[in-house]
Amino acid sequence: MNQPTVTVSGGDLRGVLRNGVRVFKGITYADAERFTHSTLSDHRWSGVRDADTYGPQALQVPGTMELLLGESSQPTAEDCLTLNVFAPTSPGPHPVLVWIHGGAFTNGAGSVPWYDGTNIASLGSLVVVTINYRLGAFGFLGHSNLGLGDQLNALRWVRNEIAAFGGDPSQVTIMGESAGGCSVVALMATSDGRDLFHQAIALSPSLPQIRAVDRSDETVAETLRAAGLDDVDALRALPGDALLAAQAAMLDGTSDALTAFSPTAGGDLLPSDIHAAAARDARPLMIGTTRDEMHLFCAFDPAVTGMDDDAVQRRFSHLFDDTAQMLDVYRSHRNDHNSGQLFSAIRTDAVFRRPAHRLADDRWAHGHQSFMHWFTFPTPVFGGVLGSCHALDIPFALANLDRTGVELFTGTDERRADLAHTFAGAVSSFAHRGDPGWAKWDDRRVTQVLDLDSRCGVDVIEDPEPSIRELWADANAG
Repeated sequence: MNQPTVTVSGGDLRGVLRNGVRVFKGITYADAERFTHSTLSDHRWSGVRDADTYGPQALQVPGTMELLLGESSQPTAEDCLTLNVFAPTSPGPHPVLVWIHGGAFTNGAGSVPWYDGTNIASLGSLVVVTINYRLGAFGFLGHSNLGLGDQLNALRWVRNEIAAFGGDPSQVTIMGESAGGCSVVALMATSDGRDLFHQAIALSPSLPQIRAVDRSDETVAETLRAAGLDDVDALRALPGDALLAAQAAMLDGTSDALTAFSPTAGGDLLPSDIHAAAARDARPLMIGTTRDEMHLFCAFDPAVTGMDDDAVQRRFSHLFDDTAQMLDVYRSHRNDHNSGQLFSAIRTDAVFRRPAHRLADDRWAHGHQSFMHWFTFPTPVFGGVLGSCHALDIPFALANLDRTGVELFTGTDERRADLAHTFAGAVSSFAHRGDPGWAKWDDRRVTQVLDLDSRCGVDVIEDPEPSIRELWADANAG
């Protein structure tokens, strides 16, 4: 049993046993040529194939998040469509949790240590799957949404093969953070995913990354200029490292890096209004944000830390007619913030919290269940300037406080274990029953607070920070 085996369509796989969990790594689920949609793999082999090593990451240049999270040690390659399975030794069938990594659609991998599925598979009696998908220009050049198609094929593989690992293909939850959370919402909107999963968890979904077809066309032109080429066929012929260099140059030169490479509404696989389609989707959704998402990106940025109130007001004058009132409202809720931190707080709500709340509101209007959480634990590291920042919730949601480097990000407070138990327990409960343990979102806007002393279903609040909500309701962006 130290080398557990399973039989899938392609043949026999031999994994490893870790802390009572069977782990199978680097399983190819799909194949693809550059700039074409992937197809489910039909590889066959004789004998037993070892599945004890992660597959290569998608081609990328590691970003801030990856360096912070402890980037995967695996090499990068264009042939990257692999997944990993973490399965209890008990026969099941167990609910399945499919983790979709974040990284702004340009970075990340299912093999990042913080995403390891061993602990939550054991604690939650779940079969956990972590996946790779194509990134950047390789996965999101133009409006083909190739990376999203890869995710759909990973889910098709789960439907076809997961029973061999003790997983229940009729009880699949997809879960992701940041770009992974945005992917979750996009997958809810696509008709191709309608029968591939049954509920969804979106942590800090970066919903403003979803772009229109016109923007996707602009980014193709920007990438071609960066590469010094005239057409996509020439890009297709470039060596991978040369295309990656062109991608990096494009990201440095574009006026909107957030939507440089990301899902395209109205492109392949996706409707023109992803928000409306996800709002109409009847599958249960657990969704939430951290309190200080943007502090991760702003706390050490001199352009932000040097701001005064006038600068903050200028940056948001296109959204709010009365920017002085805007600052007053935010300062009343963040009275320990300086001007730069207030800028970060407003950006947090613009990019993460407000879109999540709007989606939950619209889902409630359609009669569909959403469960909102708000992660408010502030990390004490770096003198506390990060607050409850973006990605801080990941090791708690996946019960991975023991992973290398986590303490450098979360601190060492012993109560962290209780928070991880609460959050990972809610994830497990949702995967098993479609209910994390607190009341659903409705006109009361019930929200579970997740902090060191929080208790699931007890430490809930109604309509958190209503004056901020009302401020955004009157904003020029709607």
